[in-house]
Amino acid sequence: MSASVSLTQPGSSALDEETARAELYGVLSQLYYAPPSPELLSALRVAVTEAPMEGGFLQEPWQQLVAAARAQDDAAIAAEYDRLFGGVGKPEVFVYASHYLAGFLNEKPLARLRTSLDRLGLARGDTMPETEDHVAYLCEVMRYLIAGDDMAVCNLTAQRDFFAEHIQPWLPAMCNALEQHPAASFYAAVARLTRAFAAVEAQGFDMLD
Repeated sequence: MSASVSLTQPGSSALDEETARAELYGVLSQLYYAPPSPELLSALRVAVTEAPMEGGFLQEPWQQLVAAARAQDDAAIAAEYDRLFGGVGKPEVFVYASHYLAGFLNEKPLARLRTSLDRLGLARGDTMPETEDHVAYLCEVMRYLIAGDDMAVCNLTAQRDFFAEHIQPWLPAMCNALEQHPAASFYAAVARLTRAFAAVEAQGFDMLD
């Protein structure tokens, strides 16, 4: 699970906007997959505080995330991640689509997701222990659909369909759970950015219809 992170303010061209979308999905994937690396946190702390995409809707949540990264050290953020998502047994906050869509893990939503991934020619890597409905994996799929070279798969229609079926129906509930958790500080800011970005994505895809 990796992503190229520049965390810079793009210009207004369509190419720059697509690059920014892919990069933001990559950043979110890294933040949800594991405790953020020192390199990622360092990049966040020195990032420009303008929104990473055109439009003001992401401005405030982006600024809050940068401020949250600056307010805590690496160890505190890693400890927060472990408390929220790690540990033995039931995590404090679930990051799997099946939990929110079906109430249980490894349910029908995961089977439908695997069918969609197979249709896209994608599969989970052998080194990834989590199931494919992990939010980080889904963000990586979106990043691929935006930035990949195979235009038969990597196009706006595929992005819209994948987002509408496998991300949009449950992501706000996960963000709610994170924002409301008393132990979430840095990750409450991550959740706010995630919610805002998902809303921007949904609005953009609606314009395709």
